[in-house]
Amino acid sequence: MKDLKVIFLGTGTSHGIPVIGCKCDVCTSSDPRDNRYRSSILLRSGEHSLLIDTTPEFRLQALRADVTSLDAVLYTHDHADHFNGLDDLRVFCHDKALPVYCREDVKAAISERFSYVLTGDTVAGGVPHFELDSLTPYKEVEIGPFTVIPIPILHGKREIFAFRIGNFAYATDCSEVPSQSIPYFKNLDTLVVGALRYWPHPTHYSVFEAKAFVEMVGAKRAYFTHLSHNVSHQKLEDELPDNVHVAYDMLTLTIGS
Repeated sequence: MKDLKVIFLGTGTSHGIPVIGCKCDVCTSSDPRDNRYRSSILLRSGEHSLLIDTTPEFRLQALRADVTSLDAVLYTHDHADHFNGLDDLRVFCHDKALPVYCREDVKAAISERFSYVLTGDTVAGGVPHFELDSLTPYKEVEIGPFTVIPIPILHGKREIFAFRIGNFAYATDCSEVPSQSIPYFKNLDTLVVGALRYWPHPTHYSVFEAKAFVEMVGAKRAYFTHLSHNVSHQKLEDELPDNVHVAYDMLTLTIGS
């Protein structure tokens, strides 16, 4: 695989930043890095592109990042902030079904909440058309040039997927990593992990828990995402060690092979 490029389409938590009606320092910040769409990333290798999650702002994210084609979509889970932009995938389904890879529970959610994407007679027109593929924990799947490993993590009491692609891993909405998943986060060039706020949350890592996880797995560098309006970009960046950074919308990373 050619060098992997990672584009942060969004880096905010479920409310997005600014939060509707909020006048806090972060929501009114003049730093553009504090203005965050809901969390999602795009992976590129040569002419190939792989999307992880479709946020409610997916259309705006795709326009901003000039997304013109997709090999496939991966879903971490089906919470609204990672899922509800699904209908805007219709533009990638003009001449063929778009491959979508996810857990069985996400597959069921698509069938229940967006059933029309699976029942169309033609692959064209005003609705998306998907080819759903179920992912098996820890089992590699080849998608174009991308080798993807789905890694179970916990989001509160619910199991969702993180993903490893080569020397890169993406683990948003994480509150705990099962012991059997830890080895899949070793020997990484770059780890992206959610860090919601400074104090504990029942379904997300705090800043300090995310930092401890980075140290435990020994990633060469790490980026925090899925941030709330309780976290100022520059303040947190100044507090972190040299190999850990705060992601922001449209940040682009290059991951070596």
